[in-house]
Amino acid sequence: MAESLKERTARGLFWGAMNSGSTQVLNLVIGIVLARLLSPEDYGIVGVLTIFTAIAGDLQSAGFTQALINIPHPTKREYNSVFSFNVCMSLLMYAILFFCAPLIARFFHQDCLVSVSRVVFLTIFVSALGIAHGGYMTKNMMNKEFAILGAVALISSGIAGITLAALGFSYWSLAWQQLIYVTIVNLGRYYYVKDWRPSLTLDFQPVKQMVPFAVKILVTKIVNTTSNNILTVIFGRLFPIRQVGNYSQAFKWDTMAHSLISNTVGQLAQTVLVESSESEDDNRELRVYRKMTRFTVFLSMPLMFGLALVSREFILITIGSAWLDCVPLLQILCISGAFMPLYVMYQNLAISQGRSDIYMWLNLAQIALQISIILAFARYGMIAMVTAYSAFLLLWLLPWHLYTGRLIRYRWWDAFKDVAPFTVIAAITMAVTYACTMSIESIYVLLPLRILIATLLYYMALHLAGAEIMKECEGFVRGVCKK
Repeated sequence: MAESLKERTARGLFWGAMNSGSTQVLNLVIGIVLARLLSPEDYGIVGVLTIFTAIAGDLQSAGFTQALINIPHPTKREYNSVFSFNVCMSLLMYAILFFCAPLIARFFHQDCLVSVSRVVFLTIFVSALGIAHGGYMTKNMMNKEFAILGAVALISSGIAGITLAALGFSYWSLAWQQLIYVTIVNLGRYYYVKDWRPSLTLDFQPVKQMVPFAVKILVTKIVNTTSNNILTVIFGRLFPIRQVGNYSQAFKWDTMAHSLISNTVGQLAQTVLVESSESEDDNRELRVYRKMTRFTVFLSMPLMFGLALVSREFILITIGSAWLDCVPLLQILCISGAFMPLYVMYQNLAISQGRSDIYMWLNLAQIALQISIILAFARYGMIAMVTAYSAFLLLWLLPWHLYTGRLIRYRWWDAFKDVAPFTVIAAITMAVTYACTMSIESIYVLLPLRILIATLLYYMALHLAGAEIMKECEGFVRGVCKK
């Protein structure tokens, strides 16, 4: 018997959580070892290149992956057309960045960036070879396969990076780690996608038909990438490379944490919303969206507020006192990071409704305002800039709800009821935990004790409140264990 949408969604969330969870655990272990072998300067050198590889990656995919997912039944011809476009664009992007490497090095006052960037930028071409395959796997909810190949790629590239770092290759170990990771991921995608193989035929007609939808996704992706990395660029220009490394470390841990939730729901949100919109029940999509939103905040609020609570002990125990300056930055980022998975939900809602125009314009406005706010606070130092950046991210959720919520009649009061209870309970839980443990001096006792107390308090509070989403999660886990 074919699985229902609810069953496939639950299974997809389970394997999405397994994928994100295993990815972040492996990233945690690898990141700790590398941070102990490398310096803030090493992370700063590779960190300033992130925005270039990310924007180039956006240009080569050009939103066609999302366009494929939105097509009810994409054909092999359409997959192949997207593949051909991605490869051609990646070659162009690499050529441009290869010759721009001296200019990039001059901008950041780091001569070594000429050679390092040319290796890092190779990831652009390699990743292009598997973008269409990734779209195929996402369309078919192959989250189990994503989890397996992600773990294999992380372990392999992590071992390579750690080995190079131990041998004294400094920032080169981070560069080669990225390239090895992308290569293994793509090899895995070719292994799992057996129903379609790319051909050498250059047929761009299907791509042309996707352009009206995809171009708005492209613009928005570039805006999002710029938004996420703008502070690193500004810091790289204005501050010593060591401070850039501290920010990169804080941003990495914050992103790893909230990506655990964002990736779990993001891997299937668009697919599920597209399918639920085809139902004869007009309210089905709204019910599905609200349940996914509650699931998102049920996990993201305690995770991110909890990381803010234990950030000092976590940094000292894992990567050492050399990175202590990144703690206040991490704490600030964690507050806005708790709400970042909601952006993923709103964005997928707009895309699933075919409103890539809303997706584009909201992000264009966001980056324009964001850059203005960041530059206005530049004179006050790094802490002030990060605080202003985080505060803006919280407030900008309001326009997202205004324009996307109306697509499925998602009211303000409904959103408040979905988000506020988990936010308040998580905040109170962390405050009580802090008050109960503030007198403990040993960080080795403090870290596990705070995690234990916060987890128990949050669970008890939701149990007393009768949170339906927690009951459903418990029921699903019991079902999986029985099977």
